[in-house]
Amino acid sequence: MSRFIGPRVKIIRRLGKLPGLTTKESARKNTPGQHGKLSPGRKTNKQRGKNRNKKEKKQYTARLEEKQKLRYHYGITERQLLNYIRRAKKLKGSTGNVLLEFLEMRLDCIVFRLRFAPTIVAARQMVTHRHILVNTKSVNIPSYKCQVNDIINIKDKKTGLQKSYSTNRLFGRQNTLLASHLTFKKVPGNFEGSGIVRQKINQKSLSLKINKRLIVEYYSRKI
Repeated sequence: MSRFIGPRVKIIRRLGKLPGLTTKESARKNTPGQHGKLSPGRKTNKQRGKNRNKKEKKQYTARLEEKQKLRYHYGITERQLLNYIRRAKKLKGSTGNVLLEFLEMRLDCIVFRLRFAPTIVAARQMVTHRHILVNTKSVNIPSYKCQVNDIINIKDKKTGLQKSYSTNRLFGRQNTLLASHLTFKKVPGNFEGSGIVRQKINQKSLSLKINKRLIVEYYSRKI
């Protein structure tokens, strides 16, 4: 399955708020589909089947939805997520915690957490268009793994960066707290300032609430 490029509001109607995917909100409260979410007394033709294992279906659906939340929020492909799971299983500690650390230390995610971009999708575009510096060097790989003490900058306007990236998207969010593993530092003569990765992630400060155990269970048969 490739990276999702379809209607994003439809996804958040089904899975809930995903800040890395879109900042939009839908006025509709029902889930997408012809009839939306079924009322408690209604049944579809499939639900009337005699040999269906309802409990197993509910468990699978819960695992699938948690996996999809992770994929759509971080904007990664199915293959990438599977590779991260395999790498996480080989390391010590909780597989779910190690997996989130891999994803949160991606460069596109760090750019998003520093409020340089409104979503991870926009952050990925900034990185691929060479607007981001890591330790004064241009990096155009969104999956680049940042390390502790890395310094993240936006190129200044003389190098071709559009003004909208810094003025409209960064300082419009000053009231929002950064994740605890990041620090933003203003630099004299540089309006954008610098972001510093000061430590490994603290998962309690993450904006996405997700059940890591269900994701690991979903992939347990595929690894």
